[in-house]
Amino acid sequence: MKRAHAALFIAIVSVSFAAVLIVSTEAEPLTIALYRMLFTTLLLTPFFVLQRYRRELAGLARRDLLGLGAIGVVLAAHFAFWISSLDYTSVASSVILVTAHPVLVAPLAYHFFREKVSRVNVGGITLSLLGVVVLVGGNYNLEAGTLHGNLLAMLGGAAAGVYILGGRRMRHTLSTPVYAVSVYGVATVVLAGIVLVARAPLAGLGARNYGLILAMALVPGIFGHTLYNWALKYVRASVASVSLLGEPLGSTMLAFALPWISQVPSWYTLAGGACILMGIYLASRSAEPEPL
Repeated sequence: MKRAHAALFIAIVSVSFAAVLIVSTEAEPLTIALYRMLFTTLLLTPFFVLQRYRRELAGLARRDLLGLGAIGVVLAAHFAFWISSLDYTSVASSVILVTAHPVLVAPLAYHFFREKVSRVNVGGITLSLLGVVVLVGGNYNLEAGTLHGNLLAMLGGAAAGVYILGGRRMRHTLSTPVYAVSVYGVATVVLAGIVLVARAPLAGLGARNYGLILAMALVPGIFGHTLYNWALKYVRASVASVSLLGEPLGSTMLAFALPWISQVPSWYTLAGGACILMGIYLASRSAEPEPL
């Protein structure tokens, strides 16, 4: 149990580095999204040295392939929107808004899966929506493009909610390596298509930027998401759910402390963010934590 809690702590700290690594990278957002997904996929492929994963992948039914394809498209949209948002708004605002997906998942889960939504959940959703109004509305005139960035982050959060909801049932029947590599692989192909259409640069980023993107795949991707998924088997659901609220806090502190970023969150961001995070806690209070 102590190892699981230590892994959970390492996972949340690792995920908190995602936003500051993105902000530190001098490349087009879509290019960053593409290479992050590509590198994460490649880092997971060694699992397929084991025959059981190769056999499982080869035996996927058509229905599974269609489902994985759709989820991969949504995941590509999540990264495209969220990473792009960091060009326009602060790390604090972006990460808070993109992690608000439990507010969307709760009503959608009720509608599609008839999952129970309590009054506490409804209260949490309402509180989070109030926080969004405060954060987005209060920061509207602070800096040009801030509203655009906040809206992109919200779209990224909505895509994350659909991604989680869409993959909920499939993760019960597929192993983590097969599910992750399949979805990440589709997302990589989709992002490659978007990059080509947008004519974003694919080469000449420089060793520093390629290294930062590789760090995104390794730290938030492998040490963050993978460790979190492992820890879910050994820690209480309530502990795992609440621990996710550490990501916005960690990202905000890093963006403030790192001298080359040095972002000071506005009072509107702090007030709205507090409402959103409390609302997320209440909205997901009765739900099992989802793998990242």
